[in-house]
Amino acid sequence: MLSLRETIDKHSLLASKALGQNFLLDKNITDKIIRLSLNKQGINDFTGYHICEVGPGPGGLTRSILDEKPNSLTVIEMDNRCIEIMQELQKHTDVPFRITHGDALKFDISKEIPAPRQIISNLPYNVSVPLLVNWLADIGSYGAMTLMFQKEVAERITAPTRNKDYGRISILSQLCCKIDKLFDLSPECFTPAPKIWSTVLLFRPLENRPSAAEIKALEKITAAAFGQRRKMLRQSLKSLPQLLDKLESLGIPPTARAEELSPQQFWELAKSL
Repeated sequence: MLSLRETIDKHSLLASKALGQNFLLDKNITDKIIRLSLNKQGINDFTGYHICEVGPGPGGLTRSILDEKPNSLTVIEMDNRCIEIMQELQKHTDVPFRITHGDALKFDISKEIPAPRQIISNLPYNVSVPLLVNWLADIGSYGAMTLMFQKEVAERITAPTRNKDYGRISILSQLCCKIDKLFDLSPECFTPAPKIWSTVLLFRPLENRPSAAEIKALEKITAAAFGQRRKMLRQSLKSLPQLLDKLESLGIPPTARAEELSPQQFWELAKSL
């Protein structure tokens, strides 16, 4: 099998800005992503798991996943050039390997891939948050998700209450998952080098988490509350009048602002919608 660099040269593969591509080519780094994820989960390898990788690109992370013996691997890729590379990789592994050419936003992982399943991805920057929100709505279907984001997005996901980065994605993520930061990656780790740093996060579903209906309610409430984040809740939640009475019963002053409420308090509000 050709090395990753030889594969890229053979296919004259340049990252596509339109597809949000930045390739991770150093196997030491892709191996580190997988190793830290496995260690944090307390497992030795992916034996027993069906893995889904979104946006494999030239296959750097894919190779590191295959080394850890998953029961199967499904890759979802939009770029025709990368599909050809995946087909070459497929010929050189004993792992059952499915290649899906299409949009991950339209692919129902929980229906298409057997359980127990995990998602691993160097996420395309331009769709990372919509993909995460989709998966959080069905987070109980996944054993874990090991995902790379722009560092500023990762900071929003993990931000505490009263922090300038705290917002809708912080609340949804923290109510649904235990989130561990694995490590940061500098721009020089990628080809081409982006202008920003990246961060790898591990998501594991919490046992006590919002239902799918409550997540929809949370999206509605947080959209209203953070759409006017500098305004008091009595003003920003005007479009949801049934919540204004609920604020007092929960001991939340109507003069509070969205960033002052904990994820748990938002969940309590969602239960009343």
